[in-house]
Amino acid sequence: MPVTVVVGGQFGSEGKGKVAHYLAGEMNARIVVRCGGPNSGHTVIDDNGSARIFQQLPTASILPDVMLAICAGSYIDLDILFREIKETKLDAERLIIDPDAVIITEELKSREAQCGLIQKIGSTGSGTGAAVAARINREESLLFAKDIPDLKPYMAKVSDILRNVLDCRERIIIEGTQGFGLSPIHSRLYPYTTSRDTTAAAFIAETGLSPLDVDDVVLTTRAFPIRVAGNSGPLPKETTWDEIKNDSGAPNRLIELTSVTKKIRRVAAFHPQIVNKSIACNKPTRIVLNHLDYIDWSARIGSMSLKVPYFVKKIEKDIESKIDFIGFGPEHLESTSYYLETHIVSNK
Repeated sequence: MPVTVVVGGQFGSEGKGKVAHYLAGEMNARIVVRCGGPNSGHTVIDDNGSARIFQQLPTASILPDVMLAICAGSYIDLDILFREIKETKLDAERLIIDPDAVIITEELKSREAQCGLIQKIGSTGSGTGAAVAARINREESLLFAKDIPDLKPYMAKVSDILRNVLDCRERIIIEGTQGFGLSPIHSRLYPYTTSRDTTAAAFIAETGLSPLDVDDVVLTTRAFPIRVAGNSGPLPKETTWDEIKNDSGAPNRLIELTSVTKKIRRVAAFHPQIVNKSIACNKPTRIVLNHLDYIDWSARIGSMSLKVPYFVKKIEKDIESKIDFIGFGPEHLESTSYYLETHIVSNK
């Protein structure tokens, strides 16, 4: 069946938002589903060249004709959701919110802030983890999307809508969140993880679809994996932004801030171990390697040296898998075969 699942292969921020947006356009998707909660931000570049960060809506929100959905397994911060709807000028006819998605209240955010996870594991403090716990504990005070009158114009059972789309043989994109290394079930780095599983199988379950519906799993990775600031857990081969700047030839200071908390990200050189585990668990049909401009900054303008092709070939050997797409910067995404063959020939 025509379902694509986009997942992260490391510790998040691998470019899932960019990839989901790209695939929605390239594959003529009928609907894009966002999983997760506001504890992760997905970045996409709009037609004006501006970076747009979405914590609740799919990044395909900036495309004109794609339907959007927030599934039953999602967690919603109403202030963030309504702000994103307003900023994108989104019509109610284009957005579907499942009535069983959970609402993150101020009380849940306060509870999460007081439990010390921000200091202990570098949590974003968004309230998502507290909302997950409240759902599991069947707390009577828990609110669902169906309890919020202002969400009524968007209300419909997402799994039913998706089944109708599949009956018409139209493409669905599931935009997963965070990365495999943050799974509280499959990562060996617990407790330095997020609150929900981060595999393709988990995202499929949250949408209410069957594994047999999926024909495409896209694993996104990055040349230099990151973790959030603070005591966020082990990060093999950790390095500094200054070292990456100097090695890549970037003209100015190079640094990344987390999408949600705006803190400086920790960064490391590529390490195949976590990616290999992610490949084994997700069995991707396609793999994306982003942020190759951190290998050679000139790749952003298409005049890269042989550093990038050689790096990609080394990664393919280390993970024993083909890289299908490569990314340079916030918006640049290319088919690997065409791009590398063209540039290897031109640089000989």
